Amino acid sequence: MSFRDFLGEKVCTVKYGIDPASVEITETLLEDQNTTVLFENVNGKKAAGNVFSTRKKMADAMNISPDGIVGHILHAIDSPCDVSLIEGPEFRNVSLKTDLISLPVPLYYPGDGGRYITAGVIIAEYNGKKNVSFHRMMVAGRDKLAVRLVPRHLFTMYNEAKKDGKELDISICIGLPPEVLLAAAVSADYGTDELRIASSMFMKGHGRPLDVGKCDNGLLVPSLSDYVFEGKITFETVSEGPFVDITGTYDTVREQPVIRIEKTWSCKDPVFHLLLPGGYDHFLLMGLPREPMILKTVRQVVPRVKAVRLTEGGCCWLNGVVSIAKNKEGDGVNAILAAFTGHPSMKQVIVVDDDIDIFNDREVEWAVSTRMQGDRIIKIPGVAGSSLDPSIDEHSKTTYKVGYDATVPLDKDRSLFEKARISDHR
Repeated sequence: MSFRDFLGEKVCTVKYGIDPASVEITETLLEDQNTTVLFENVNGKKAAGNVFSTRKKMADAMNISPDGIVGHILHAIDSPCDVSLIEGPEFRNVSLKTDLISLPVPLYYPGDGGRYITAGVIIAEYNGKKNVSFHRMMVAGRDKLAVRLVPRHLFTMYNEAKKDGKELDISICIGLPPEVLLAAAVSADYGTDELRIASSMFMKGHGRPLDVGKCDNGLLVPSLSDYVFEGKITFETVSEGPFVDITGTYDTVREQPVIRIEKTWSCKDPVFHLLLPGGYDHFLLMGLPREPMILKTVRQVVPRVKAVRLTEGGCCWLNGVVSIAKNKEGDGVNAILAAFTGHPSMKQVIVVDDDIDIFNDREVEWAVSTRMQGDRIIKIPGVAGSSLDPSIDEHSKTTYKVGYDATVPLDKDRSLFEKARISDHR
C-alpha cells in the first residue's frame, strides 16, 4: 500500500487554504492525533499529517496485525531481501521546477528556526556503502536545505566524501510507505542497505518486493515516493534550529551542512507527508524500530519474552515495558539489564509477568503497585543516555537509569497477586 492509498481511509479533510508559515497545521494536527488529516491547499498543494499515528494504522498499511509489528521488523532485519528495479517509477511522472519555498513545508512551532521537512528520508551511497535514514531539514532558500546530521552513518559518509574533496550525492524521498519509514529508523550496521530491510517487510506483508526506480544521480529510491529531490550535501554550513524534538522540547541551534537541490520529481497528484514534531507518529516511527532490538537482547537472557513496548508517555524513546514468563528468580533483573543494552537511550524500564497487558498503562501501573516493593528497584547511575533527554547531566552527559522488577516472586503464592475473575467461580 502506498502513502497515497492509505490516505483514502478514514481521513479528515481540510479544504480551505493554509499558509505554511503559520502554525495552523500544527494546531489542526494536535486537535486529535489519532485522526489522519489531509490538507488540500497548503501553498496550493496537498499535504497530510497524523498518517501513522497509531500502531493499528501502521499495521493496516503493512497488511499485518498490530501485535505483529515487532516480529515483522525483526524478521526483516534478520532476513533482508533484494528490491525490484522497475522502469518508469511513479516518482518520475512529473519533473518540477525546484522551489522549496513554494512547497507545503510548514513552520510547526513559533520558536522553530524556519520551515521544516520532517518526514524526509535521505538515501546515499559512497565507496560501495549505502545508507537510508531520517533527517530533519530546514528550508534555507529555494534550492537549499540545512540538514541535521547526528554523528551516525550519513554523517560518516559525508565526512568521507569531504576528505576526498567531494560533495555527497543524495536523494530525499517524501511520502513513503511505512515499511521504508521504519527501515530508515532501524539501527543497522554501517553500510547496510536499509531498502533491503524495507523490501523484506514489503514481501512478507504484500507478497512482493519493494519496487525502486533510478534517479539521474544513479541512486535507487522507492518507486512509491510522492516527492524525490536529487541534490548534494555541500561543504557550506548554516545555523540550523531551534527545532522541537521528540520530547516536545526545543533542540539547540548548531552549524550544519547545506543540501543543494538540483532536481525535483513527483508522482501525479502528490501528497506531502507532514510528521508532527513530538507527535504520536514521530514517537512510533522513531521508537518502533528500537523495540525489536530490545526483544532480541532480552530473549538472550530470558527465553520466554511475550512482548516489549516503548511507551507513549516516555515519547516511545525514554521509557519501556517488557513482559516475561520467569524460569527462575533473577530473570526480572536480567531482563532489565538486557533491555537497557538493546536500547541504550532508554532511562526507565518496567518488567512485568506475561499476564499483564503492557499496552494498557493501568495494568502496568497496577503490577508495579501490587507486585513489588521499592527494594526491587534497580538503580544504575552515571551511564550514557539519550541526548534528547533535557534532564541529562549537562556536564558529564550521563543519566541515571532505573529498572522496576514488577514480577511476582516465585517463592510467593501467585494466587495472592492475581485479579479476581467472574469465571473463577463458574
